[in-house]
Amino acid sequence: MNFYKEILEIILKYTQEGIHVIDKHGNTIIYNKAMANLEGMEEEEVLGKNILEVFPSLNENTSTLLNAVKTGEIIIDRYQTYLNKKGYHITSVNTTLPIIKDGEIVGAVEISKDFTKIKELYDKIIKLTEEKDNLGETTNFSNIIGCSPKFLKAVEIAKKAAKSSSTVLIYGETGTGKEVFARCIHNESLRKDKPFIAVNCAALPESLLEGILFGTVKGGFTGALDRPGLFEQANGGTILLDEINSMPLNLQAKLLRVLQESYIRRIGGLKDIPIDVRVIATINEDPYAAILNGKLRKDLYYRLSVINIAIPPLRERKEDIPLLVNYFIKKYNKELNKNIQDLSKEVYDAFMSYDWPGNVRELKNYLESAMNLATTGLLKEEHFVGQYKEQIFKRSLKSNLSLDIGLNEYLENIEKSLILSALEETNYNITKAAEKLKIKRQTLQHKMKKYKINESAKF
Repeated sequence: MNFYKEILEIILKYTQEGIHVIDKHGNTIIYNKAMANLEGMEEEEVLGKNILEVFPSLNENTSTLLNAVKTGEIIIDRYQTYLNKKGYHITSVNTTLPIIKDGEIVGAVEISKDFTKIKELYDKIIKLTEEKDNLGETTNFSNIIGCSPKFLKAVEIAKKAAKSSSTVLIYGETGTGKEVFARCIHNESLRKDKPFIAVNCAALPESLLEGILFGTVKGGFTGALDRPGLFEQANGGTILLDEINSMPLNLQAKLLRVLQESYIRRIGGLKDIPIDVRVIATINEDPYAAILNGKLRKDLYYRLSVINIAIPPLRERKEDIPLLVNYFIKKYNKELNKNIQDLSKEVYDAFMSYDWPGNVRELKNYLESAMNLATTGLLKEEHFVGQYKEQIFKRSLKSNLSLDIGLNEYLENIEKSLILSALEETNYNITKAAEKLKIKRQTLQHKMKKYKINESAKF
């Protein structure tokens, strides 16, 4: 028994989650260091004392621990924002479970994850976004660059969307500029003088995301505060739900109800709060595939896609590359105090033959990197670095034949190039790349090791 007790003590001491355990009378029997740090308490202030004595702001109804003892209810991942003893705001996600022995509830345990820093950071991002918009640093359709028919069609639809208040679903691969389109729609709409708030649905856990979107009510659960959510903060304006396919299905159902009824209800609240918010959502995979894969509710898709905008990837609008290059060179000449005129013909040819899986964002970042290494004149191949350089500047078969190399080295160069292309097209998924190359997974791993490219793989 002493051995197991020592193991338990080690776990309680070094785990990052806060753990608070009470007996059936509400007296604390376990209170680890992580929980003490989270709540700004000392362990000896809590151990052996009744929870209502230590936290006088609580009662039998608002304490999740006492509720678990009383009802036997299990609470999973509940978002909470409350004040600790020193008056600091704490944001946590808690799981509370009753402890049952021989059919009788003998206590309860609460496990808390600290999301205070994440919440503070997110609040700062929202604040900076609002300040940036208030300073007039707006994006409008005149800032969008492109001449390809597919791209111009997307811009045309977006301009029409700006004259409406209907929901919009923007589909495009990562790096195609979905948020730029969303900001343009807002900034050229009747809501342009109201808030524009963007939230990344993939960046936050469900319980935290729900509280951030819909807000909380004081007394609704342990330590909860009256706090408006982003829908209330964006009232009269626009909210961008980025990567909607990453939002948990349970939360998608609640979002659907908000869209249908134009009301939100804070967590723990009973009051319906009317809102006037235009919703723009983005998705980085085919919506129908997301529905089939269980990532997106079909009813939510139909509600969001009143106006549907598909932004083509850069590989389908290569005629736009010279325009984008010219724009980014001017931009970084000014920001980096450079005097670059253009790309060399060799670089242009390479850019036009590359598929740009990271789209405009990849092109932008790659040009910025090169301009940091160049000073004046033309950007040449020597100014470009990085793990994808060989793929971007891959030689044609004709140019390879002119090299003074043996047949084995020539064939190895081709094989390596094909492997890199397959890996890039499948986002370094080994299984899919092997299928594309029509070889076994183990064979591909062996060849990657041979050519020293396995360190880039994502398993």
